Amino acid sequence: MHIFVWAKYIFLTIIGLFLIFFVLSWTHIYKPSELEYGLTFSSKQSQDLGLDWKNVFLAMLDDLNVKKLRLSAYWDELQANKEIYNWDELDWQINEAEKRNVELVIVVGQKAPRWPECHIPEWAKTASEADRQAATLSYIKETISRYKNRASVRYWQVENEPFLKYFGDCPVFDKNFLDKEIAEVKSLDTRPIIITDSGELSLWIPAAKRADIFGTTMYRDTYSKFFNSYIHYPIGPVFFRVKKNIANIFAQPQDWIVIELQGEPWGKKAFQTLSQQERDQTMTPAKFNDMLSFIQKTGFKTFYWWGVEFWYWEKTVNNNPFYWDTAKKLFQHTYEQQ
Repeated sequence: MHIFVWAKYIFLTIIGLFLIFFVLSWTHIYKPSELEYGLTFSSKQSQDLGLDWKNVFLAMLDDLNVKKLRLSAYWDELQANKEIYNWDELDWQINEAEKRNVELVIVVGQKAPRWPECHIPEWAKTASEADRQAATLSYIKETISRYKNRASVRYWQVENEPFLKYFGDCPVFDKNFLDKEIAEVKSLDTRPIIITDSGELSLWIPAAKRADIFGTTMYRDTYSKFFNSYIHYPIGPVFFRVKKNIANIFAQPQDWIVIELQGEPWGKKAFQTLSQQERDQTMTPAKFNDMLSFIQKTGFKTFYWWGVEFWYWEKTVNNNPFYWDTAKKLFQHTYEQQ
């Protein structure tokens, strides 16, 4: 009899866990035609690839026809000289995007997309922590004040994956200072604030609690320094659905988006210095198409691709137009699943 009682409890436990998993994994799944795509653009990355960044930018707008774009207000470019701001490059990008009715996310803060992650002016790197933080808030204030009257700017992103503490060449993370940055932006403008976090390596909850819009990254194939090897994350789309639903218990941002969707290789060095064989470890046309199948089951609607500079480089330098042409179909709503 005792065995049957335990069997009953085990059976009910299994059923209970299954029901909990079912509830946590449930979410609305968008049709492929409902998905919305954007891009992250970096003039720094374009130049690192030996490209004319303005050519990449204009091709992205006019050939791909992108309508959602994330741009970085790189502090080390805007204020390389402590006493002088240089807005020319960012002004040009915003002006060109505005001509084409593109909606923009502007990233402010010490940490912004692309290596070395934290883009701090040389003069600020040698300052005391208090002075550097004060200078950061001043630069944020100047940036928000300059662009808050631009209709094309829809969102401010404050820092990039701030809770991913051990990635990049960055100062020690201070969540209290992050809160000061967010408060500074809110005091200057009412647009929604995006806070981002790693899709695979973070819990989301601390970031989502601070966000009007929460943005996750989404990578499937990377190079791990910890394991000293290329890895494929052994997770399916349900991982992101469950994680989102759990985080939503503790935080209720207005929306959940994918702010960084892998569309380029991730190697142990910059991908342009790797062999084709090494690049193929983490990105190939087959992997790109597989990513498109994967994201349709994650329950997210909006995806900002990461890799437009790679697509352009592949097309113009390596005579491989696959990524560019496939993305073009996505943005122009003519893509058919392979």
